[in-house]
Amino acid sequence: MIILGIDPGYAIVGWGVIEYSGSKFRTLGYGSIQTPAGMPVVDRLERIYLGMKALIEKYKPDQVAVEELFFNTNGKTAIVVAEARGIILLAAKFANIEIAEYTPLQVKQAVVGYGRAEKKQVIVMVTSLLGLDAPPKPDDTADALAIAVCHAHSGCSRIAKYYNK
Repeated sequence: MIILGIDPGYAIVGWGVIEYSGSKFRTLGYGSIQTPAGMPVVDRLERIYLGMKALIEKYKPDQVAVEELFFNTNGKTAIVVAEARGIILLAAKFANIEIAEYTPLQVKQAVVGYGRAEKKQVIVMVTSLLGLDAPPKPDDTADALAIAVCHAHSGCSRIAKYYNK
């Protein structure tokens, strides 16, 4: 199964593509879609959509795993990130790809074994689990790979498939 993990953002959308088969991981690619500050909102959203479309066409994922949003301070930031997240979900929907969503706590639990793990711990575990030569940069990319790993551990199980019918 090919999984596209997405860490949604407005300035940086982290992405990571893994293949999960027989409890083994193979990293197919990772990176980020970036939008510069000062670019009009609609142009930034278009860049995110076109970037997602290109990733889907290139890697042909079976499923997309996206992190749910959690904000407790800046409402304006939450709104623009939510708009970008909507574009990401729409791109996957238009491509008829199954979408799964995970909270940051679920991702940390699945990757590190502790839901309150620090970002550094997540990066170390992703680097180790996927056999990467170096930690992925930027951090949003490591988060996206963690989301893909989380989905491989959680959403691809037989139990999850039974309950998601």
